[in-house]
Amino acid sequence: MSTIIKVEDLKFSYPIDENTYREVLHGLTFEIEKGTFTAVIGHNGSGKSTLAKLLCGMLAPSSGKVSCDCDGKMLSTDIEDNFFEIRKNFGMVFQHPDNQLVATVVEEDVAFAPENMGVEPSEIRKRVDEALSIVGLSEYALHDTHKLSGGQKQRVAIAGILAMLPECIIFDESTAMLDPRGRDEIIATIKKLQKEKDITVILITHYMNEAAQADRIIVVDGGNIIADGTPREVFDKDELLYNAGLEAPQSSNLVKRLKNAGADLSETVLDPTEAASVIMKTIKQ
Repeated sequence: MSTIIKVEDLKFSYPIDENTYREVLHGLTFEIEKGTFTAVIGHNGSGKSTLAKLLCGMLAPSSGKVSCDCDGKMLSTDIEDNFFEIRKNFGMVFQHPDNQLVATVVEEDVAFAPENMGVEPSEIRKRVDEALSIVGLSEYALHDTHKLSGGQKQRVAIAGILAMLPECIIFDESTAMLDPRGRDEIIATIKKLQKEKDITVILITHYMNEAAQADRIIVVDGGNIIADGTPREVFDKDELLYNAGLEAPQSSNLVKRLKNAGADLSETVLDPTEAASVIMKTIKQ
């Protein structure tokens, strides 16, 4: 796989007053491969949402570099001339869908970005129809956006990004304001985009069950990367997660507690189905 985002010694500081700055990211270095699903987790204030904004050019680094692959060219996010290409290819879905919706009718909202990009009307129609189909909202094309549920609004926001034909979508706590059903809808949509459309997905989240469904997890704590690996590798690091104010999914914790109580369970599980399978296997043995 080829690299779509390259982060080199990335640092970022917020101004506190006229002469004082507080550094919140302390020299991060990593790469994201095309077509992958990466979750970034960390407690509140760890720097993960700041990182999300830096990855798509919404913020410029204090030092270091973020480079994004746009049509085969690695463009740096801190160069103003690159902004249009980067933001066309790297979309972001925010925590509050109401802050991202700009029209009162669903299909008009989805069409907004390609219209501003100068896409011709026939192509816009095609993109809007396809985007709404992908997120499962074709029958809501003419509905009022303000009458939709939270999960439906978030899927409209995703469709609006999809209509731009991006290479990568960054979800910044995009399920935080939703109920469990709404969260499940969005995660199902995210996985569909990654697998069927080969879109690179970066999910910023504090829900461990969501992160468990990614290909890779990056753990951020205090502005540093403290773990980076597959969900099984990361969730096996109990002490590290605990010290970062995090914990593995409930199903994983259950199996580990049974193991600590003497059960012959050696596997790290990620979801209830896996937990039930290994427990039943042990009981039969």
